[in-house]
Amino acid sequence: MKLVVQSIVTGPFQENTYIVGDQLSSQCVLIDPGDEDQKIIQVLEENNLQPIAIINTHAHLDHIGAVAEIKERYTIPFYLHIAEKPVLESYPIATRMFGLQEKETPSVDKWIESGGPLKIGPFAFSIIETPGHTPGGCSYVIEDCVFVGDTLFQGSIGRTDLPGGDWPTLENSLVNLMTSLDLDVTVYSGHGPVTSLRIEKEQNPFLIPLKNRVN
Repeated sequence: MKLVVQSIVTGPFQENTYIVGDQLSSQCVLIDPGDEDQKIIQVLEENNLQPIAIINTHAHLDHIGAVAEIKERYTIPFYLHIAEKPVLESYPIATRMFGLQEKETPSVDKWIESGGPLKIGPFAFSIIETPGHTPGGCSYVIEDCVFVGDTLFQGSIGRTDLPGGDWPTLENSLVNLMTSLDLDVTVYSGHGPVTSLRIEKEQNPFLIPLKNRVN
């Protein structure tokens, strides 16, 4: 397999949708297709990519808005952690709260129940449970990449003031990432630029106080 990662910024929250592709087979997995389904589909078609699954780091409205349309178009399964079920079910309420157009709430085909390996076609992911921003937040590791959703950003971290958020839990998840992954892993966040775990450990003001729990 020859891994390639492409990002598409979608929707009013400028959420990062990721296409994780295999150049040898043209197959790909979508991570967090958040909005603007036609924009995502156009990129897939222009690059002759064949989606085989959708996996989500969590189920906030800005991460699931394009899931149902893409899932139906390509007849592919949708993976989500079981603890995200209440977040997913609150999608219609969340769209009204933020004054956004409500789209179809996607149905989940494969509920994730724990961390560990996740094999999808040629893609060998490892799931790390990273709750805190939401109850069932997950990070997905493949080769030297980790897709963290809204757990960690360049210079910041996910908010914990929305329903299901919890700061001590997120703190533990951040420590878990720093202790279980190579620090040179490339971090792909739900919003903002790409970074690395090493940079965030040394420069992120939210991670610096946690370093004594890592070293």
